[in-house]
Amino acid sequence: MVVAVSGSDVSPIVRIPGNSGTLIKRALDTGAHGIVVPSINTASEARSVVRLAKFPPLEYVARANGTLITMIQVETKAGVEYVDEISQVEGVDLLFIGPNDLSLDILGYTPAKFTETAFLEAIDKVVETAHKHGKKVGILVVDGEAAKKAKERFDMVLVSNDVRSLQAWYGNELEIARS
Repeated sequence: MVVAVSGSDVSPIVRIPGNSGTLIKRALDTGAHGIVVPSINTASEARSVVRLAKFPPLEYVARANGTLITMIQVETKAGVEYVDEISQVEGVDLLFIGPNDLSLDILGYTPAKFTETAFLEAIDKVVETAHKHGKKVGILVVDGEAAKKAKERFDMVLVSNDVRSLQAWYGNELEIARS
């Protein structure tokens, strides 16, 4: 998948299932331009991601390290609570809000309606704090209309993911084939 995307004008970003050095290195070795690590709740966890995501020794491959995008997902109450400390970790380029997991942790259900005060306050805190520390902020949205609105506030807006995109494409192609 990384190789296929690399041939286009899109930067392949790989979501790692956890804070695993082996998986982070594997993603970067395949040519990913960056990684996203879910459920980061503390500055210590964020520092661990950065340490694992940069090629050692840092001075030797400074150019490569300078082009790698290191994103962490803030998707829990704890992550929101410690977002100020997390945002100060050098090497974290972007804080990505996982709205489904965040709503589940804060509200007890998902998806959020995006009208719930506690949920919106958590998002506000992440955006404002990250920007205060010079970090970018991203979010996942459900469709193009939501993306138009989100791009006014967020530095990166993800409209879909690889699985949903492939499902939609295959569904469309099957519909054409059957008609």
